[in-house]
Order: sequence, then C-alpha cells, then structure tokens
Amino acid sequence: MTPEQLTVRLRDAITRLNRRLRQERPLGDLTVTQLSALTSLRIGGALTPRELSDAERVQPPTMTKIVAKLEERGLVQRSPHPTDGRQVLLAPTAEGLEVIDSYQRVRDEWLAAKLANLTPDERDTVARAASILEGLARA
Repeated sequence: MTPEQLTVRLRDAITRLNRRLRQERPLGDLTVTQLSALTSLRIGGALTPRELSDAERVQPPTMTKIVAKLEERGLVQRSPHPTDGRQVLLAPTAEGLEVIDSYQRVRDEWLAAKLANLTPDERDTVARAASILEGLARA
C-alpha cells in the first residue's frame, strides 16, 4: 500500500470510528457542538468566549449561542477575568463535568465491548497503532 493509499484508508477509518463513537451517547439533548464546547472547557480550563470560539473553530456569534444554551442548563458558568475587566471566563460547572463524564463513560463502554470481541493479537495490533497515532497527533 502506498503512503497515499494508507492516508485515505486511515483518514476514513478514523472518521468512521469517531462518528460511531459520537453516536454512542446517553439520553439527553446536548448537541455535538455543545458537548464539544463543554469538553474544550474541561480540557483547556477557563477560557474567554473568544478563546473557546477559536478552540472550536466557530465564529464568536455561533459560540455565544452555544454558551447560552449551556448556561441555561447550568453546565457552564461565567466569572470575571482576573486581569481584564472587559472579559469573562467560561468554565464547566460541577454538573457540566458530570455530563462530560457520563458521555465519556458510555462511549468507553461501547468501545471496550467492541475491543473485547477482538482476538488478543488484534488487540495488541490496536494498542501498537494507538501508540503510533498518539505520536502522530503530538508531532
């Protein structure tokens, strides 16, 4: 297989797996974009609305709507920026963190069940591939 063919095959496999994982979610009405923004706040810590829009690669007006919905549900809180009085910081609430954990738990359970159906050799191969992909992501 050429590097170009491997590129297409790998991209397609990652995209399909990611899409399948996103479909595994607990009952609830969070959209994928809301969950993604909430997860970015968990990973990035408290962020300004602009930093969150940049992290999510959406326009600020779109992020304003997303944050408003998360605030309505009590999943995100605003606090004053420590050095810039014109800014606010956004952070997940305790309930927001619980929601993220429940979504991750459901996805992890689904993936663990699928991995359990693999042979030991296949799981070893997936483990090696995961290490390689982690390295690619950090490069």
